[in-house]
Amino acid sequence: MKVLGRPTTPLAIGPLRRRHLRQVLPIEAAAYPTSWSRSVFESELAQVADGSRYYLVARVGREVVGYAGLWFVPDPDGDQAHITNIVVADPYRRAGIASYLMLALARHARDRGCSAWTLEVRASSEGAQELYRRFGFAPAGVRKNYYDHREDAIVMWCHDLGTDDYAERLRAIEEGLL
Repeated sequence: MKVLGRPTTPLAIGPLRRRHLRQVLPIEAAAYPTSWSRSVFESELAQVADGSRYYLVARVGREVVGYAGLWFVPDPDGDQAHITNIVVADPYRRAGIASYLMLALARHARDRGCSAWTLEVRASSEGAQELYRRFGFAPAGVRKNYYDHREDAIVMWCHDLGTDDYAERLRAIEEGLL
């Protein structure tokens, strides 16, 4: 696992719990002008139990430095996963944390038998779009004024999530992070 910050503190990724919200909410507020409230996060976490959601945190020591989530959409041809959010705290950006979160989300979605996954990303967020392209996502459309009724979202899809080739892509991405 990649070591971040202090040389002896590795990145840990695990389930997002209610107790993490006190650290997640400031990261969320810094990332989005119209951020999710505590009650929205609590509602999402309540849906983890029924299997329709999956949320993770990335921690360095006890400090939450990022989080990510999936929403599962049933489909007769194989469930689909929708990335609800993936956010890394400002001081930790460009350190590979989002990639580790994406790897964990992809593996969980594959384990569930998902055949495809999708997301929306800010049109202005070139760094995020680059990350998603590395994970096999391609633009599929635009949602006008999606973010705060001001900025367009690019809808991206990856349709080969369940394939052996995609498993190899994940392996290569992880090797590049080590």
